[in-house]
Amino acid sequence: MNLLIYKTKAELLEDLADYIIKIGEKAIADQDCFNFVLTGGNSPKDLYEMLSTTYKDSIDWSKVFFFIGDERNVPANHESYNGLMAQKAILEPLAIADDHIFLVNTALAPEKAAIEYAKSIAKHFDGADIAFDLILLGMGDDGHTASLFPGTTILDNKEVTVDAVYVDKLSTYRISFTAPLINKAKNVAFLVFGEAKAHAVKHVIEDEDKKPHVYPSQLINPIDGSLTWFMDTEAAKLLKN
Repeated sequence: MNLLIYKTKAELLEDLADYIIKIGEKAIADQDCFNFVLTGGNSPKDLYEMLSTTYKDSIDWSKVFFFIGDERNVPANHESYNGLMAQKAILEPLAIADDHIFLVNTALAPEKAAIEYAKSIAKHFDGADIAFDLILLGMGDDGHTASLFPGTTILDNKEVTVDAVYVDKLSTYRISFTAPLINKAKNVAFLVFGEAKAHAVKHVIEDEDKKPHVYPSQLINPIDGSLTWFMDTEAAKLLKN
């Protein structure tokens, strides 16, 4: 595990953007494509806009395949749909081809949407091991990541797949990568900033007695890949070291 802590959000995002480009360049050199999983919510929007402007000529974006790590059970044109934010912030500005974009079809029932999304991912990897080059993750102040929320059934799913999960605290379904699918990735990076996340960061990173049903981000530990935390000083303020 690598912990990278920054004084400002601007410094954090610039370093994370450089990190993404470096991984992307290596993936393209090794296999002629870069399988990149985006995280949703508001936190990564500035990062995506930076990649689509400042870094638009830093990599061959035509060789990047984009995925979403989790999705809200709302229509694709709803402001809360993670895929819509990604479309506006990075995919449309970079003119990414439709066949290089993998989004969740929320017109389907949640369970069916999860199954079909898993199928589309498997088809893309075409029989090869499903190991994404990079998965970006955020973390909520309750310790959730993707749609792995405290106390939910998806936390017990041991399959390398996509699953639908009902989140009681939100009174809604979500569609999400399972922890085993995330942990197959070659690289996983958390993007976390703000004092509100400090309590969860401390428990997720420093607790010796892991309680993933309380702090689901504790489940994230790549089998053969790297795990890097990009945090600001506010989010890291309670860490002992």
